[in-house]
Amino acid sequence: MKREISKHYSPSLNKEMDIVKYGDYGFALLLFPTAAADFLEYERFQLIDTIEPYINSGKVKVYSINSINNESWLNDKMNPYDKAVRHQQFNDYVTDEVVPFIFEDCNGEVPVITCGASLGALHCANLFFRRPDLFAGTIAMSGSYDLSDYSKGYFDQSCYFNSPMHYLPNLDDENILNQMRKSEHIHILTGQGNYEKPEASVRISEILNNKNVPHDLELWGTDVPHDWPTWRKMVPYIIETKF
Repeated sequence: MKREISKHYSPSLNKEMDIVKYGDYGFALLLFPTAAADFLEYERFQLIDTIEPYINSGKVKVYSINSINNESWLNDKMNPYDKAVRHQQFNDYVTDEVVPFIFEDCNGEVPVITCGASLGALHCANLFFRRPDLFAGTIAMSGSYDLSDYSKGYFDQSCYFNSPMHYLPNLDDENILNQMRKSEHIHILTGQGNYEKPEASVRISEILNNKNVPHDLELWGTDVPHDWPTWRKMVPYIIETKF
């Protein structure tokens, strides 16, 4: 399996950011870390190993980026307003810098599927819902899609537009909605075991149903916890059965 690490200065974030890529061909799977983890988290927790056959066969090319959550919602020393600003800067980094990097690396525009677990699920789903013109779909695992779960009582306009549970019910732009409806890869998965919050996935599914946006909702068993063994099963399952 081909593996390469790159480091680039990000104008959006005003810092150096790392990205690792695996493979040569296929649709692009863009991984968002959990919590305050880094770009190698999916490799350390052996999820990359579980999808290596699909990487080697050219079905998927994987990109994993750093989070900046410890510079926003997970940093208790920051002013809440600044946390929201930093979140938006991260969005800009992904859309304005990471996606063009992927297109250049792939010698043209390829479908980009966002993917993440836990807090990474909020990021990956939010970015798809905001920019279905740019992303081809999302694989969101064990997520909460309500930013107020992280904002600790603070909620401004920036929070609203990064909280799918809030803005999606009010979204009436048919152009954006139709772009979502064209996607064949909106996959919402959760376990129902320890530390999972399946009601969050059910609620976002209900909102998508109300907007006539086709998607998959998968509720795995009460023995399926909020942990890496779960996500190591979910990602290869989706790649194998849905792509």
